[in-house]
Amino acid sequence: MILRTFRPLMAGFVVAAVLAAPATVPLTGQAGDFGDLAAGPYDRLVIRGAMVIPGHGGPLVGPYDIVIEGNVISEMIPFDPVTAERRADDTRPTGDRVIEADGMVVMPGMIDLHMHLRQEPMEIEYPYYLKLAHGVTTLVPAPDRGLDAAMRDAARAGRNEILAPRMFPIWGWAEGTDHPRGFYENPVNAPAIAREMVAAGAHVVSLGSVTWDKALFGAVARAVYDAGGITTIHLPPSTNAVVDAVDAACEGATMIEHHYAYAESALDRQTQDYPRDYNFNDENHRFREAGRVWLEAGATAKERLLGEVAQQLVDCGVTMLPTRVVYEANRDILRAQSLPWHAKYTHQALINWNLPNPAFHGSYHYDWTSDDEYYWTYAFDLWGDLIYEFNKRGGRVAYGTDDNYIWATPGFSNVRELQLLRESGMHNLEILQSATLNSAETLRQERLGLVRPGYLADLVIVDGNPAYNFRFLYSFGALRLDDSGQMIRTRGIVHTIKDGVVIENDRLMEEVARMVAESKRGIGPSVVEQPFVIAPAGGAPGGTRR
Repeated sequence: MILRTFRPLMAGFVVAAVLAAPATVPLTGQAGDFGDLAAGPYDRLVIRGAMVIPGHGGPLVGPYDIVIEGNVISEMIPFDPVTAERRADDTRPTGDRVIEADGMVVMPGMIDLHMHLRQEPMEIEYPYYLKLAHGVTTLVPAPDRGLDAAMRDAARAGRNEILAPRMFPIWGWAEGTDHPRGFYENPVNAPAIAREMVAAGAHVVSLGSVTWDKALFGAVARAVYDAGGITTIHLPPSTNAVVDAVDAACEGATMIEHHYAYAESALDRQTQDYPRDYNFNDENHRFREAGRVWLEAGATAKERLLGEVAQQLVDCGVTMLPTRVVYEANRDILRAQSLPWHAKYTHQALINWNLPNPAFHGSYHYDWTSDDEYYWTYAFDLWGDLIYEFNKRGGRVAYGTDDNYIWATPGFSNVRELQLLRESGMHNLEILQSATLNSAETLRQERLGLVRPGYLADLVIVDGNPAYNFRFLYSFGALRLDDSGQMIRTRGIVHTIKDGVVIENDRLMEEVARMVAESKRGIGPSVVEQPFVIAPAGGAPGGTRR
């Protein structure tokens, strides 16, 4: 067993690094030309009177006047009653731009450690804008449009040439190198290849292609980390008999995505009880059995799963990246298909890819039965118990969505992921920590994840306290009663600030709505909508039934 001791060491390094950092650092880029969508960075930006969720799990504190110079938080001046009474000078800071934030809450920008950008005809701005409008300032995207395109956009976002979160695209093992298979599948060569990849710009490396060989898996995981990067793994059921979740953790994987291979780690055998006609490449089979294995583990090995397995995962230092939101459709497909934002904010390309169709990945909800929904309801409950136990024992839970798949619309799914982590029993502040500091530490980005002087100015300004109600983070806010007893709707995140650039979130959502309306032009009701469409006079809605 290889114990990963870097997490507590890293926490100490973060404090030292920030304390030693200068008040300002060079900007990652010049101010972008974003029209009325955003502006900045500024020489001096001030957010006045904001309450603060720090990001480290601590409670709301403030109010503060927060001073940002370029893309770095330089000062946080407290203005709570006790501090104000002691101050000899009550002059408030000013700057090139001042945002009055009385009654609002500032928290760190959220870090989505796994998502997808999908392909055309969906505009690339669509996921970028939805993520930013829902408080996500850093992404780890799968390179759906090719690694070159992903790295090009990451560089442009870093220079503020496009309005997008900062990005760390996922590389496959040995991608971007020119070595033959026999060379990069030899564990001895892993350190040299990892150094070559990191030098070429890789930071997050997927281990998906090496799960067939445990020795190679461990060599690659350790080599990438030693070279300065991190590794991520979606453990495919097809090779869980070789590398399960405990194996992956103790062989050195930085983070485990999704739900795979946890239940399998607790079974009395090396493989789950697959039906004899199971075909991994049949996604209807694959996702059905991925839910049913939790029922098998719960019936025979629940105590082991929530005890021995949870503790081994903690001891080996892996980060758990649940991405629960992308699987929620499995326990209630009608709910997923009828979410209220689909009409205005879900791109038609996504709708088309989500509809039942064996030709598309993640579109397996045909012949999806009540038994399947039961399996997944049970799976969510037991999976949530494992997340709770892992967190309680000191494990690090991070944050990701895997969205743009399976009826999980980007941005909206980021808020829902917080709610689904709450189902596990984790405290709201722990959940916000998972989306901020925990994810920054997992990503090895020591200047992200906190609202604190010396950290980069990746922030969200929220109309309401997210620790009280995660729904305050939705672009449409949440309903509540004001002091006079009137029903009001909060404004959601008023501004997302990424790298010192202040974004007008309302305008982003207007642009998203425009793109979606254009994508739906001339499109009739889908096969899942047809039963609920009111027929025009003298006719019935189109479609085929038998």
